[in-house]
Amino acid sequence: MFETCLKVKKLMRSYPGKWMIAGGWAIDLHIGEETRDHSDVEVAIFRDDQFYLQNLLKGWEVQVVNSGHLVAWDFEKNLEPPLHEIHASFFGRDAVEFLLNERKHENWRFRRDTKISFPLSSMNLQSEYGIPYLNPEIVLLYKSKRTKEKDHQDFNYIFPFLNEHQKEWLKQALMHHQPKHKWLEKLLY
Repeated sequence: MFETCLKVKKLMRSYPGKWMIAGGWAIDLHIGEETRDHSDVEVAIFRDDQFYLQNLLKGWEVQVVNSGHLVAWDFEKNLEPPLHEIHASFFGRDAVEFLLNERKHENWRFRRDTKISFPLSSMNLQSEYGIPYLNPEIVLLYKSKRTKEKDHQDFNYIFPFLNEHQKEWLKQALMHHQPKHKWLEKLLY
């Protein structure tokens, strides 16, 4: 179980910055079981730590999403907003997507609306396998922009595993960022 995440943990063992599994895998790590198939694995890192990827991904094919297109990234220039998505693959396999996150002082800042924040000290949890993962409420906030069926499934699976603090934070963040989102119906009651 969680073989993909364990491979990422092995890859990231020499990474000196903070990293966390994100996306659907983070939801499953929080629940403690794989609830669905995942087409990719996403790793959240901080924008100001992106230079650490240069050594970590030596020999990998690395591309960045720029205006919806994958373009080669040679690490020559730091990626600035709005660029935030890095795709890395090792000879066409072992693909990992790195997502650049923002931080200011002691807070994570939501890339799409910097008024939404979370204390760095508690923005991630750790699975029973020792794998760090992004808090599910933050993952769900990211999934709220262009919500797909798999995102609704993730929300429904994780909802009973969220504590009241997590539900309240997500509710407040959605009310601010996506005030008409379908998930608010469940969060408001």
